[in-house]
Amino acid sequence: MLFPKRTKYRKWQRNRGSLKGVAVRGSRVAFGSYGLKLMEKAELTSRQIEAARRATQRFLKRGGKLWIRVFPHKPITKKAAEVPMGSGKGSVEYYVAAVKPGTIIFELEGVDDAQAREAFKLAGHKLPVKTKFVTAHHE
Repeated sequence: MLFPKRTKYRKWQRNRGSLKGVAVRGSRVAFGSYGLKLMEKAELTSRQIEAARRATQRFLKRGGKLWIRVFPHKPITKKAAEVPMGSGKGSVEYYVAAVKPGTIIFELEGVDDAQAREAFKLAGHKLPVKTKFVTAHHE
């Protein structure tokens, strides 16, 4: 599972307004021939990213090269069940990647169009948002 080796700050503020607008960075296929593009804003957990990666790799049977274009840097905290109000912020539970619509999250190279399309369809089912299959030639 993906998570940062070390962070400058252990806990972050949520900064909920940061996902406004559409992605400018990371919105084009850069490494492979095919990409999986997000159509909605999301905070993808490291578990969701890993589940989508595994679904893709399992379908391709280790064929082709897969790039993961997002990384979960942002820590999400949670307080234990039935803890009274106050007594500070909870402990870090998991990490998320805050992703804007239009961001390419996976790229694929070395497989044909039909295989890539099916692999990314399976990966899209593991994610909590709408996704779109894109190619490097025309998006």
